[in-house]
Amino acid sequence: MVNLIQASMAEILAWLGHGGVFLLWVSIWLICIAGLILSCLSLSGTWLVVVATLIAMLLRPANFPGWWTITGFVLLSTAVELAEGLAGAWGVTRRGGSGWAGWAAVAGGLIGLVAGALIPIPVVGSLIGMMGGSFLCAFAVEKYRLQHTVHAAYIARGAILGRIVVIIMKVVATLGMIAVLVMGLV
Repeated sequence: MVNLIQASMAEILAWLGHGGVFLLWVSIWLICIAGLILSCLSLSGTWLVVVATLIAMLLRPANFPGWWTITGFVLLSTAVELAEGLAGAWGVTRRGGSGWAGWAAVAGGLIGLVAGALIPIPVVGSLIGMMGGSFLCAFAVEKYRLQHTVHAAYIARGAILGRIVVIIMKVVATLGMIAVLVMGLV
């Protein structure tokens, strides 16, 4: 099976020629950069690095990266996504908020991410929107539940802290995956 894949890839690479193979390598790095940018926006950039690693594996079937690398990257990406799902709720509930406020923070962050794109500062506008949306939605739920503004604001700030932790975690995971890919390919 492996020999068949290697033979098929050799034929495909020969057909592509040097220019096509070069474009595939450039696409790997562009996909990794896009993954890093998405991670900075708290989106699923790690999955783009998995895609880039799959392309690299097709270009170098007998060498690094192999299936162990792909599997490790998929597991790490899955863990990051699970942690993200829990982080918004964690930030809110850690400060005494309800589960509804945690989910409101997650939804508000997604809405704010899109709305923040209207702010004419690339990346920063989306981050501001995401933080603001998380805060406002968690605050609205907790204000309604508690009927107390100061405590609702305290809880809603937990949503922002949860978002910041998730962004840092995603960026670190994405940079780590890119570093492993680069070190293995060099």
